[in-house]
Amino acid sequence: MTTDDLIKPYPIGVSDAELRDLRRRLEATRWPDRETVPDAGQGPQLDRIRALCDYWATGYDWRRTERDLNSLGSSSTVLDGLDIHFLHVRSAEPGAVPLLLCHGWPGSILEFRRLIGPLTDPVGHGGTAEDAFHVVIPSMPGFGFSGKPTTTGWNVARTADAWITLMRRLGYDSWFAQGGDWGAAVVEQITRKAPERSRGVHFNLPLVFPTAQEMSEATSEEQQMMGRAQRYRTELDGYAREQATRPQTIGYSLADSPAGLAAWIYTLLQDVTDNDGDPEKVVDRDQILDDIMLYWLPNAGASAARLYWEDRQSNAMNTGTGGRNPVPAGFSIFPGEAVQASRRWIERRYETVLHYAQLEHGGHFAALEQPAVLTDQIRTTFRAASRRA
Repeated sequence: MTTDDLIKPYPIGVSDAELRDLRRRLEATRWPDRETVPDAGQGPQLDRIRALCDYWATGYDWRRTERDLNSLGSSSTVLDGLDIHFLHVRSAEPGAVPLLLCHGWPGSILEFRRLIGPLTDPVGHGGTAEDAFHVVIPSMPGFGFSGKPTTTGWNVARTADAWITLMRRLGYDSWFAQGGDWGAAVVEQITRKAPERSRGVHFNLPLVFPTAQEMSEATSEEQQMMGRAQRYRTELDGYAREQATRPQTIGYSLADSPAGLAAWIYTLLQDVTDNDGDPEKVVDRDQILDDIMLYWLPNAGASAARLYWEDRQSNAMNTGTGGRNPVPAGFSIFPGEAVQASRRWIERRYETVLHYAQLEHGGHFAALEQPAVLTDQIRTTFRAASRRA
């Protein structure tokens, strides 16, 4: 084993000086004028972001989250020349199997915090011993406390290669995997690169985009799905266009202004969670700030945004090539998700659909919004996969 192959503990200990600087910046924020519409149609409303930042400066407790991270097997290793931070929590159940959980933007490893207990200790959380997993949650390159790429090329495919190496380095020859957002793209790439190591996968964002023929033959339900996707592309994806074309431009604001970073991330929570106009009813304020802190503290706003630029070069989200995916897969369609797919669209692209469900509540951030439901969906999918093995 070389030095680069080592798995090392990664205790997180943010200095008091960093937290004081954050508070100073928040208190010195120069706010924009109030929006000229009565809703969030121009972006997060001034009163809402001011209230969030006031709480961030005076009531939020980072040390609580820091303790949580350090209690969850916070570790690091070098993958393809880059330091990668990850959580690794092994189950006490002797029959537990490995499960890779993959986040996206503007998410983080903390998305899965409320899933870790039920997945690693199912007996203690209403499940059975057969539902036990050893959980691995890596932080994407340029995200959180992972290293920042200094050259181009860290796209989804390269990240998938790194995660395959990570799982094998941890001693896992095969595994289950779950992902949404960019995590779904990474999981998809893993199944293409290492199908023999993929026991089964689960997606809460299906990377299934209808063809012209499928659109012309769409059922009323599929037309509604297409309408949601069209609204996202025409009204809600401004952040993605900016990050895909000029990540460095927005990076200056994300690095320098905590209020600006908070508003940039809050926009997504506002637009693609299953809420009635108040995202804090489905994701509480502390969880929102926990996630934002994993961008602010390591100054990861620009480096994380560059993933969109990398994707634009490689078109990683286009999964329409390569034939039907041979790895057994499950899909959970949450009503607030912008990108949805029907079972028949999915079955044309995946050889074995283990599970397909349309849920009553939840949106794009399923692990934050509906952790118990997502846990059950993961269990259901991988029980089916285990029965087929």
